[in-house]
Amino acid sequence: YPSGNLAIIVVREKKRLICIVQEDKPNNAEIRAVFKSNGRSTCYYPNGAVWINMSIQGGQYLDQEGSRVRRWTWPNSIVSSGPHVPLSPIFISLNRHMGVRILGQDKITVSFLAMGQQAKFNVGTKVQVSDVSQLPPPTWLGEDELLLLAFRVRILWLFDRLRGCLNFPSNEQWDKIKPPAYLITQTLKILQLCTTSDISDELRSSVRAIVNA
Repeated sequence: YPSGNLAIIVVREKKRLICIVQEDKPNNAEIRAVFKSNGRSTCYYPNGAVWINMSIQGGQYLDQEGSRVRRWTWPNSIVSSGPHVPLSPIFISLNRHMGVRILGQDKITVSFLAMGQQAKFNVGTKVQVSDVSQLPPPTWLGEDELLLLAFRVRILWLFDRLRGCLNFPSNEQWDKIKPPAYLITQTLKILQLCTTSDISDELRSSVRAIVNA
């Protein structure tokens, strides 16, 4: 950066290359994006929330609350279920010097602009799988993220229940109040992720207990 702080780091991990984009800070700089040569990449909002997440199958674009804005699959990927959703070009600004443009699996560019000069880094890669059995689990969430999502939905359920209690003090009406449709949908999605994800039985049981409590 013009400040002298390190902006981009490229490291080798075994046979893979990893490109890391850092925030413009002298110490304890937050990571704004990580691009791996195995096809897995993630961009982050300034608050640390996942912005864009990509794998060898495709990717998804999230808002700062964690809700999915869009999702896509790469043209030559093999998906075990669901239709192929084409990618619409994406451009995001990580900060005032750094931007990311996504036009395809092998056409992902990190642009660095400072003091009237520009540098571009192609961090895209062409990774395919020829066997559906080699595909990663059909989920974009890790174990910690799955737990956090379950707790988030549970808290929303409790808030909705509390709102109903305040609006209808009589306990005879509580059981007649139906939860919002979006909460039911999110709960079903989490339960589906528990079924399809490669997680331990203990974690699967914990997540189900949280959302069904």
